[in-house]
Amino acid sequence: MTDAKTILLVEDDPAIALIIRETLATECGRLASVASIAERNAWLADNRPDLIITDVVLPDGDGIDSLPGVGVDPLTPVIVLSAQNTLDTAVRATGIGSYDYLPKPFDLDELTASVRAALQRRTLPSAHAAPAPADSHGLVGRAPAMQAVYRTIARLATNDLAVLILGESGTGKEVVARAIHATGLRRGGPFVAINMAAIPRELIEAELFGHEKGAFTGATSRNAGRFEQAAGGTLFLDEIGDMPLEAQTRLLRVLQTSEYSTVGGSQALRADVRVIAATHRDMRNLVADGRFREDLFYRLNVIPVMLPPLRDRRSDIAALAGHFVEAGRHAGLPDRQFAPAAMQRLERHDWPGNVRELGNVVQRLAVLSRDTVVTARDVEAVLGDGGEGVSLAEPADLIARAIDDWAREQLLRNEGDGDIHARLQAIVEAALLRRTLREVRGNQLEAARRLGINRNTLRKRLGQLAIDPAQP
Repeated sequence: MTDAKTILLVEDDPAIALIIRETLATECGRLASVASIAERNAWLADNRPDLIITDVVLPDGDGIDSLPGVGVDPLTPVIVLSAQNTLDTAVRATGIGSYDYLPKPFDLDELTASVRAALQRRTLPSAHAAPAPADSHGLVGRAPAMQAVYRTIARLATNDLAVLILGESGTGKEVVARAIHATGLRRGGPFVAINMAAIPRELIEAELFGHEKGAFTGATSRNAGRFEQAAGGTLFLDEIGDMPLEAQTRLLRVLQTSEYSTVGGSQALRADVRVIAATHRDMRNLVADGRFREDLFYRLNVIPVMLPPLRDRRSDIAALAGHFVEAGRHAGLPDRQFAPAAMQRLERHDWPGNVRELGNVVQRLAVLSRDTVVTARDVEAVLGDGGEGVSLAEPADLIARAIDDWAREQLLRNEGDGDIHARLQAIVEAALLRRTLREVRGNQLEAARRLGINRNTLRKRLGQLAIDPAQP
């Protein structure tokens, strides 16, 4: 027993306070218990605790926001307890320099271990400014698996360590990356994302590091790479598991030295970014197979964040559905509510496309449902697979299903006289070219670069498909 230690417990629920006092009776010499901010402040006026354990929602205010400025020694560790299990709570707890954050209901053994560790060492005050208050940043849910994610994000708020986000497709890896950026030291800088799987392998280095005029055919001017664009902020390397080995070598050197040069350039530039990477692949298997450098993996995997699949957090489906309904309403979609049976049907689905699939399904239901209240029949009509089947979330899946329906209709009609392939190719290619030209505002050179084709080839196909590049 650590007889010299004094703990102040701030908890307004008598039952929880009693359990904590009995659990920690042998961990300190004195445990004072108060039930409000006013009682806490009065106690602190005459006493100096070695540890503070505080609830967030108290009868007369917020236990986190009210703590700074009441004369507490900045070296005194604080353990925050809260039933408000959101990212906002975790970040605010970190903002006051708390030693730990435990969401309710908490495990008593975990609380005891945290108390022992906190009493053994005092937390040094951060050399950086505390993060500004944050909202959910698109992260919804209070399942235990998400609480672990929130706690990790909060602990990343006062450092610039590299992060590797792991999880299945559709679990929200970019949302988490943006939350880490928005709550971290670099939140005032840019957030720049690049998808490694979407860039032709011969262009990846130019995309990451930029290129000088004349560095290669088509390089008519200097172009800033993603490292330069993200200076002072965060660079998000999505689908890092798909990065070619030759590009991995150069990325490793940048992470080791914090310097790089543009393609075709010789001047050393400083890589002033926080790097967050993400992948749905098993990185250790890629390393074992020789498809990913082991040294680069360890450089990126300083702080791993594992995102749970939606099937492992079914208790969050109702909250997520409500979030997507609200987002759809702001985007002009009809407002909707879910009947209990409809929500139960959503909760039974296995969601192979995870949160992304759920978002697409909710938006689809908002458009297709005839009434304000979505019924189980409405949900069944959209899912229609007994709870399992093809993900509605992945764009590739949607395209494949649309092509399957179109081809079946053409073949049943026996139309086309052998030109089905050519007609489908024209439909798909025209849609792709029009979208790309709209994205780059008619810049054919940039469109060809993004498409990974020659500019002359692009011009030829625009003519053959009768597409006006000025009005795609």
